[in-house]
Amino acid sequence: MIRLQDLTLQRGPQRLLEGAKLTLHPGHKVGLVGANGAGKSTLFALLRGELSADGGNCQLPPDWRIAHMRQEVDALDRLAVDYVLDGDVQLRRIQAELASAEAAQDGAALARLHTELDNADGYSADARARKLLAGLGFASEQMERPVDSFSGGWRMRLNLAQALMCPSDLLLLDEPTNHLDLDAILWLESWLKGYGGTLMLISHDRDFLDEVVGHIVHVDQRKLILYRGGYSAFERARAERLAQQQQAFEKQQAQRAHMEDFIRRFKAKASKARQAQSRIKALEKLEQLAPAHIDSPFDFVFREADKVSSTLLDLGEGRLGYGDKLVLEKVKLQLAPGARIGLLGPNGAGKSTLIKTLAGGLQPLGGRLQRGENLVVGYFAQHQLDALDAKASPLLHLQRIAPGEREQVLRDFLGGFDFRGDRCDEPVVNFSGGEKARLALALIAWGKPNLLLLDEPTNHLDLEMRLALTLALQDFQGAVVVVSHDRHLLKSTTDEFLLVADGRVVSFESDLDDYARWLADYRVRQQPSVTAEAAGEKTDKRAQRQAAAALRQQLAPLKRKAEAFEKDLASVQEKLAAIEAQLGDAGLYDGARKEELRDLLSKQATLKARESTLEESWLEALEALESLQDDLEASA
Repeated sequence: MIRLQDLTLQRGPQRLLEGAKLTLHPGHKVGLVGANGAGKSTLFALLRGELSADGGNCQLPPDWRIAHMRQEVDALDRLAVDYVLDGDVQLRRIQAELASAEAAQDGAALARLHTELDNADGYSADARARKLLAGLGFASEQMERPVDSFSGGWRMRLNLAQALMCPSDLLLLDEPTNHLDLDAILWLESWLKGYGGTLMLISHDRDFLDEVVGHIVHVDQRKLILYRGGYSAFERARAERLAQQQQAFEKQQAQRAHMEDFIRRFKAKASKARQAQSRIKALEKLEQLAPAHIDSPFDFVFREADKVSSTLLDLGEGRLGYGDKLVLEKVKLQLAPGARIGLLGPNGAGKSTLIKTLAGGLQPLGGRLQRGENLVVGYFAQHQLDALDAKASPLLHLQRIAPGEREQVLRDFLGGFDFRGDRCDEPVVNFSGGEKARLALALIAWGKPNLLLLDEPTNHLDLEMRLALTLALQDFQGAVVVVSHDRHLLKSTTDEFLLVADGRVVSFESDLDDYARWLADYRVRQQPSVTAEAAGEKTDKRAQRQAAAALRQQLAPLKRKAEAFEKDLASVQEKLAAIEAQLGDAGLYDGARKEELRDLLSKQATLKARESTLEESWLEALEALESLQDDLEASA
């Protein structure tokens, strides 16, 4: 078992745990929750033996094998499947010794090592690694690609697969769902439910915790408090503990009154009846759970739009895609104020393509797309976090889009997103992914949108911010279209689902439990092609190298085209950075320098338009490059 007694942990001057106690029995599955910086990752480092306790002691069985999900990737030249197999250190040791024994023609050693290999399930290791990769969303051809060909999010999936590949008695997972889509999360849930060892995971996905764990450990006020059940049970238990506090009661009553007012105003209106019903359901949950989040630092709303069109957006017979690549066709979607739509579908089916088209980032390849006269879109996607000005503060970001507003009003607004005091004035370059996501949402909320298009908005957000976002979306008067792996957000903020699959967008009349079953059937339908590929003979390594060389030769012109667009894009972004550095001068916003400010903003707008065009051309070139590569690989 794991036993922590009078444990004290300190990082620099900050004491994270003091006199903490915890006992976990073998086979327990435990979720570790608490505020950012409370010490969750530090506790993991202690369990891995990477640091020592500053007081008390930490006891683990000495023979336990510990596996964990690494946060960095170093073996960039390894093939993906080999990288995952590297997670089984014992297997790799046996294989290395076998190679040496074969070279030395040592029969006795070969016999012993083949027995060890059999005991370690070594003969099925490659198949097991590929099964893990397939479950996490990798196609068969991706398994043979080098690690350095994948983006950061997909490299983290490889790290997760490597951790799952490692035989272990204790498995430590830190935010394993952060870079996964809903499909992969459902698969991971199933895998972890069948895991026989002790599991400890840090996660901000409440539905994932509810499905996987049987206990919650809350890191609070330097103590470790153990709760029985999943996250929802923890939330109820903690609410009961805090309900007697007057502050909790007052906050709960204020939120309740706000939602009851909405219900009174709109439940009699046919166009709003469905929303009113969703608020009634949310109110029932709120009464039970609100006190558990009394210490949340987040409290914000999406500012109400000045004008609203009766039809915000109308897409008919839409043909959507990139360049010449058609992704979706015959898409019909009409959005009116109050629409609440969640997009479901397998990875790569076109959900992000649809949202990007609605946002104006992609033009339809065909069909009709009409935008309402008063349409104001608030678009959130992960790439926008990278588009934030690294040298500018949250306050300066907001001042640029609201130059006439009083500074204190802007600071108060940012406070709802937990940017307070000096944090309002710190440059974004020092921010975590979660802080950047909060700032991006703050800029959208300030802009008074009447249509929110949200592509995985909860990535990097902690549980408290996810709850605040859920409440803000429930109160939002406009339309919402959301793609999210956070099932609680989908269930709490959407009224209908659309299924994006097989090149179509159709209504999905059932719930998320039915979607999980649909997805399982979909995987079975896709399985024959995967099985056929897996059953093929392994290509000779020398032939692979020759084919790769021929492929590079044919792809060279397209690569040069993509690189040219990338170079032009870098030049434009460099000029943009120079202008935005000038815009960072607080004195520029004095009335005497109004003309200079107007000139800089005009240049910034021109460059941003050029940047958008170049990004589009670059993406199209990359798509053409990938399409040709797929065709050539298929014909090889």
